[in-house]
Amino acid sequence: MADKRDYYEVLGLQKGASEDEIKKAYKKKAREFHPDLHPDDPTCEEKMKEVNEAYEVLSDSEKRSRYDQFGHAGVDPSYGGGDMGGMGGFGDLGDIFESIFGGFGGFTSGRSAANANAPRRGNDIHESVTVEFMEACHGKKVDLKVNRLVACDACKGTGADAGTSSEICPDCQGRGSVKTTQRTPFGAISSTKPCPHCGGKGKIIKNPCAKCRGVGRVRVQKTINVTVPAGIDNGRTLLISGQGDCGINGGPTGDLLLTVNVRPHSFFTRDGSDIRCEIPITYMDAVLGTEITIPTIDGDVKFNLSEGTQNGDTVRLKEKGVKRLKGNTRGNQYVTFYVEVPKNLNKKQKDLLRDFEASLSEKNYARRQNFFEKIKGLFK
Repeated sequence: MADKRDYYEVLGLQKGASEDEIKKAYKKKAREFHPDLHPDDPTCEEKMKEVNEAYEVLSDSEKRSRYDQFGHAGVDPSYGGGDMGGMGGFGDLGDIFESIFGGFGGFTSGRSAANANAPRRGNDIHESVTVEFMEACHGKKVDLKVNRLVACDACKGTGADAGTSSEICPDCQGRGSVKTTQRTPFGAISSTKPCPHCGGKGKIIKNPCAKCRGVGRVRVQKTINVTVPAGIDNGRTLLISGQGDCGINGGPTGDLLLTVNVRPHSFFTRDGSDIRCEIPITYMDAVLGTEITIPTIDGDVKFNLSEGTQNGDTVRLKEKGVKRLKGNTRGNQYVTFYVEVPKNLNKKQKDLLRDFEASLSEKNYARRQNFFEKIKGLFK
């Protein structure tokens, strides 16, 4: 067994990994090497077999214990340490695939092998698009180039050359797997493995299509017109039905999952469906009040700034925010004012301010008056 890799190495784990870590590592490797996801890579099937074998041992506490103690000799029948009394060997992983993937991918092993030619849904495609802040607020149509698998137009998805057809594999009768039983001094060892004659596909194509090389699907670049809805927020994912990879054996097409990235704005920020911004005002405007112009995502609006506006005061502009994705309602816009203190005053200006300050009393400073009332007696 010198040619076999360490099972922990196969799954990318350290010895002593938890059951949860083993399960997660297996799911990751299964998606990485599953033959259906890489139809043009003949090495994936062998790698998937290696991953299955590693998981079959490490996910079983008894087998894992023997493996940790004796290595491959503790779990392989050829070393006399495999499963005993016909308890079953490697390969029958149908239940494992069902529990972890819910039937993911249809790898021809165990239970799923009986349905090697059953219709299977195509894979989903994940893409992303970047839009400007205002485009996200108001919506935008984008032309998106997507690489997806479609049925080969030369063979109509059959994988067989024009005028020919595929045949049911005589070795596995279309199941995609074969079951073997090996007699050992310790009992009968049964194993279910992908059929070597058809490669686990359940069918034989004697004259494969030259365009798709017998796969029945080809990868092409398609341009899809997608509507980014008004109100979409950064990081949200849109599901565009039926725009993923085409199915296998007549199965349904997968979906396109489009993640929308929104560039930040120089003035506005998003808070859900609300818009927030900050506006500087002069000391005089804050004291006396005035009419000012406030930008919104729909254009400028006039606003009457109240007399005595304080630094940090926030006002609400009702329904000036972003349209909510569900329904026809909109959020609000919240505007925070900050008073800009004048700098670089000349002597005359300073004197005028001092005269102005001298004309005021504590009643002109409500917050200051409340502050001193609160701390009165704290330092006695």
